[in-house]
Parts: sequence; structure tokens; C-alpha cells
Amino acid sequence: MKVYKTNEIKNISLLGSKGSGKTTLAESMLYECGVINRRGSIANNNTVCDYFPVEKEYGYSVFSTVFYAEFNNKKLNVIDCPGMDDFVGNAVTALNITDAGVIVVNSQYGVEVGTQNIYRTAAKINKPVIFALNKMDAENVDYDNLINQLKEAFGNKVVPIQFPVATGPDFNSIVDVLIMKQLTWGPEGGAPTITDIAPEYQDRAAEMNQALVEMAAENDETLMDKFFEQGALSEDEMREGIRKGLIDRSICPVFCVSALKDMGVRRMMEFLGNVVPFVNEVKAPVNTEGVEIKPDANGPLSVFFFKTTVEPHIGEVSYFKVMSGTLKAGMDLNNVDRGSKERLAQISVVCGQIKTPVEALEAGDIGAAVKLKDVRTGNTLNDKGVEYRFDFIKYPAPKYQRAIRPVNESEIEKLGAILNRMHEEDPTWKIEQSKELKQTIVSGQGEFHLRTLKWRIENNEKVQIEYLEPKIPYRETITKVARADYRHKKQSGGSGQFGEVHLIVEAYKEGMEEPGTYKFGNQEFKMSVKDKQEITLEWGGKIVIYNCIVGGAIDARFIPAIVKGIMDRMEQGPVTGSYARDVRVCIYDGKMHPVDSNEISFRLAARHAFSEAFNAASPKVLEPVYDAEVLMPADCMGDVMSDLQGRRAIIMGMEEANGLQKINAKVPLKEMASYSTALSSITGGRASFTMKFASYELVPTDIQEKLHKEYLEASKDDE
Repeated sequence: MKVYKTNEIKNISLLGSKGSGKTTLAESMLYECGVINRRGSIANNNTVCDYFPVEKEYGYSVFSTVFYAEFNNKKLNVIDCPGMDDFVGNAVTALNITDAGVIVVNSQYGVEVGTQNIYRTAAKINKPVIFALNKMDAENVDYDNLINQLKEAFGNKVVPIQFPVATGPDFNSIVDVLIMKQLTWGPEGGAPTITDIAPEYQDRAAEMNQALVEMAAENDETLMDKFFEQGALSEDEMREGIRKGLIDRSICPVFCVSALKDMGVRRMMEFLGNVVPFVNEVKAPVNTEGVEIKPDANGPLSVFFFKTTVEPHIGEVSYFKVMSGTLKAGMDLNNVDRGSKERLAQISVVCGQIKTPVEALEAGDIGAAVKLKDVRTGNTLNDKGVEYRFDFIKYPAPKYQRAIRPVNESEIEKLGAILNRMHEEDPTWKIEQSKELKQTIVSGQGEFHLRTLKWRIENNEKVQIEYLEPKIPYRETITKVARADYRHKKQSGGSGQFGEVHLIVEAYKEGMEEPGTYKFGNQEFKMSVKDKQEITLEWGGKIVIYNCIVGGAIDARFIPAIVKGIMDRMEQGPVTGSYARDVRVCIYDGKMHPVDSNEISFRLAARHAFSEAFNAASPKVLEPVYDAEVLMPADCMGDVMSDLQGRRAIIMGMEEANGLQKINAKVPLKEMASYSTALSSITGGRASFTMKFASYELVPTDIQEKLHKEYLEASKDDE
């Protein structure tokens, strides 16, 4: 295989909702450019892109797949991404690595929630988008309605390049208004017969061509002047205008295809090869220092690794993009992230599971290496003297959590190693060893996402696991002022232990006045502040501790021990055993012994005094509340709203969002444990949601009583 120059390479993402037909389209693309001589099918488990055992088991894409196509003396690197929202991390990675996205739309369903989510992701990172209306041969397809949906959702930048002569089972011909020709296919698809446009379609074609010409001219002043002078542009001039429109995202071309019948695919690939910008024509990524790194084949060598997989019969495969310079097989590079050296003995171009060794890859190209020594997803390898580092891929926050543990407790360490490796393959699988919850928490984008993880661990790694509902990281605080004192005294021969601590606790709020006089019954306690410690807690909130001791009742050297005793109890509240937060403590009196007092005595005395005061200060449980944004079709609105309200949600607002409905709500985390599954069930998989931590809020009294009862019972079981 020849070494393609940077200005001959185009990188493209293949995106779309579940069931839109991306994998089938990929098969037709590979067939059209001669990479394969026979198209596979999902039903027969023989497609290039779905080759992992889990994908064959489930019948849908789980991983993104890299493949290349040599077409008209250009190299198209394509990353085919899973359509299910649970695997959105693959699309995020692909869009960051490539320079344009083809969003495949199922013509039977039109613009779906997944379509909008993918478009928003592309817009966020400023990547051009092309729409491919697939399954034009399916029943009940309304082309005009599809275009209206696209324009309603994404604006007037949506511009059709083609329209079908007929849709449904009779689909076999389109009118292309860029080349102003009619393309017709036989039953087997493939190469079309190209003719002049039939008279009955000429007026419509002329009108659409004029609209396309105007949009192309808007992106270049020279073309605009020529358009005003002549009222038309040549085909090459239109291509140039569309290319510039793609680069600045002012044009979203629309194509018509039937991937299953291989109709319209070759024409779309011609457009990708002729019009979509090359890697050196789009805005270059920046490194961690904010410096733009242009894809210059003669520049300093830097290689970014964006994906890691463990593939059948091969082992670990690391996928990379050459960010700058020219990579040659056998080079020794420095891993700037891990401080190690790595030899890339062999580099390959990739077509699914087929790896073809090559001598070199220039800047902008995509390749793979097998069984590297010390490379992880997100690492950058540089030539000597180069210090580039990249971290431009930002993944969405997890939406679904489960506690995970092996059925056989002896396999805990083995499971930990497997989970870390799985995270390398898919960074949207988050693994946390929670000291607070005493659980291993695995987070992902949804139930299917974690179900796939379980399947792979049990079938590929032969470790049986179980998922549990994760504990909720509650917090405890107080709502009243309380006072307590405690004397710790112990005598057992030799030196004894003695420490006595008096303190007052109250709820802490930002901006509150310094402590003054407190009254309990008929007694007044006036605070004289000697010292103040304001501690920001690692689990959120604060504790503020005042030393108000007068007359030397306790030596200053014992204050750190008292603070340690208080902090001991902050890690285990009395209601649920959760972390406490937002408390103010005044240490105002105590006693010590000239011989028996020591640090441990005052630490224990402070621990007991604080615990008694906390219990007397009407402790309350706080629960984490999240901001949730739910996107759905209008006909699902009522059911989604009712379900949210049943989850103690507070609806903050509703609005229309590009043809869909959006609900913003605040929902307790406890109620969102299985929300992704419920939402999919309610809406038939046509909705999606995001959630982000908002705040801690008081739980209702009845729930607090239930939580306290459960905690007491669990404490008895542990005794």
C-alpha cells in the first residue's frame, strides 16, 4: 500500500442512532472501493465492523471500528460508531479524531433523539456534518417530511444534494442537483446508470440547484461576486464553496441512500472524496499548552493514541493518529505521559480486524500497533526533543451506576485488574473504589453499557460477577445548637489517662457571624475566640472549629488532638453512618491532669463529647440531588413527566428543542438508580437524558426514619 500524503487523507466518522444502518452502509462503502468483494450482513454475523464476540451475541455495535477506503487516489479513514446512546463515548472519540461526520438517518423514523445528540456533540467540537438518509427503500418514507424535520431541528444550513424519484420498494433512482444528473440502479445496486434529468423533474431540480448554488456562493467572496455577475457557478466552483461551507459548518449536505441495496453509496463516496476537506484544511487541534499543532508531515513527530482494544486472536491493539511528522515502522518514541520509551516495531492500517503492515504514515493518518509495552488510551508518543501532549477528548458524565463484586471473593484482585483494562478500552466506563461506601462502583452510560461489561467479564475473562444497587453517599448535618461535655478517665497501674472536653455545636452557614453568647436553660456561655480553624472537607462542605478556652483549662498542645477526635466522628454520623458536613464547633472549657493527660485522652474525650452534642442538635440526613435534562418526542412528554414526579423530581422547566421536548428537573440520586432502563421502556428507546450533580438537600422525614432504622439494623449485624 502506498504512503498517502497529508493532502490526500480524509478522516470521517460514521454516526447515527441505533438501527439507522451504519454498519450496513460501511459494508457497501468497503465493497464500492474494492476492499471486500462480498458484502456481509448483521444477520449472518460476517460484517467487517461488528467482529467482536459480544457484538455477534447482541446483534448490535458495541465498539467503534476503524477502516480505510482507497477511492479515486485518496485515502478515506472511517470510524464506524455504535448507535446506541449507551456507547456514546465511541462517537465522542471518533468526532475528535476525524474531521467530518456522516450522520446516518433512518428514513422510516426521521430525526431521532440520538440524531440530535450526535449533532450537538459535533457542534460542540466544531466538526462538519453530512446527513445520509438511509433506508429510502423502506415502507412509508416521506422525503419532503424528512427534509422539513432536518431543517426544523438543525436550521436552514441543511441543504439537499439529491432527491429521490420514488421512495419505498420502488426506490431505485435519484436526481443529483450538484451534478444535475439522474442516477438509476438495477436490482443489485452498485454502479448507477447516469442520464439527463427526466423532464418531469427538471423544474424541481433547477430550483434545488439554485438554492445549492446560493449557499455555496455565500462561503467565498469571489464565488459570490461571480454568482451575482453570471447567476450560476460551475460544478467545481460549487464544490469549492460547499467545502468552505463544511469547514465553517454553514452547510449540512443531505444524501439519499439504500445501504442494503447499495444504491447511492458510490455517489456519496465521490462527494466525500471530492468535497469533504482534507486533514490539512480544517482547524488543527491544540496541545495541552494551547498551541495549535498542524498536521505537517515534515514537522516534529507526535502520535496520539485514542483507542485500545483486546481483539480476538491478536491481543491488545492500540489505535493512533499521527498528529505531526511522519511515523515509520521501527521507530523508538518517548511516552510523554508515562515517562517510558516505546518501540513501534510494526505499524498497520486497519480494516476491522484486518491489519495491513505499512512502512510509514504521514501526519493526519490513522493506524494501529499491536502489543505495545506501556501505552494507554490518551497517551502521546513523541520523537526525541518533542514535548507535545494532547487531552482534547472530553467524555460525557456517567448516567448509570452499579456496585460490582466477584461471586468468588478470592477473585477480587483479578477483577480489579480486568476493570482497569476495560476502562482503557472504553474511558466512559468509570471505576471507583469507594472508601465511603465500601463498594467498588462501576459507572457507565446506561444499563446496556454495563450489561456489555458484565458479558465480557464473564465470557471473555471467565470471572463470574454480580451487580448490586450502589449505596447512596448521604451526608449528615445538624439543625440546632447543642452543648456536651465528656470526661475520659482511665487508671490501670502506672500512668493513667485523663482528658475532659466541653464544646458547643451548631449548623455552619457561609457568612455567619463569629460565635458570641449561647444560652442553655438558665446558663449563659460567652465565647472568647482565641483561634479558628476552617476545614474544607474532601467529601463536601466545611467544619469550623474555634478554640475558646480561657484560663489555661486545657493546654494549647492538646488542641490538635481534640480536633482529631472531632474529625473522627465527622466521618461517621449517628443517623446513617455517613460523612457529616457544615458544622461549627466551639471548644470552650475542659480539664486536664498534670500527669495523666495526653493526646489520646483528649482525642477520645473530644470524640465522645462531639458525638453527644451532634445527637442532641437534631441531626438531619442530606441526599445528593442532580440536575436532569430529558430529551424526548412530544408524544412521550406526559409519561416521562409522570415518571419523574414519581421519583420525587421537582420540574424546573419545559421547552421545545429543535422539534423535540426537553424537561429540566432536580431529582434525588436515589431515584435515578435505574432511570435509563425506565426511560427507554417508557419511550421505546426514543429519549435520552443527562444528569449533573447539583447539591445536597434534606431528605423527607419518613425517608430519614427509614434510613436510620436500616443503619441500626446493619450495625447490629456487624457486631
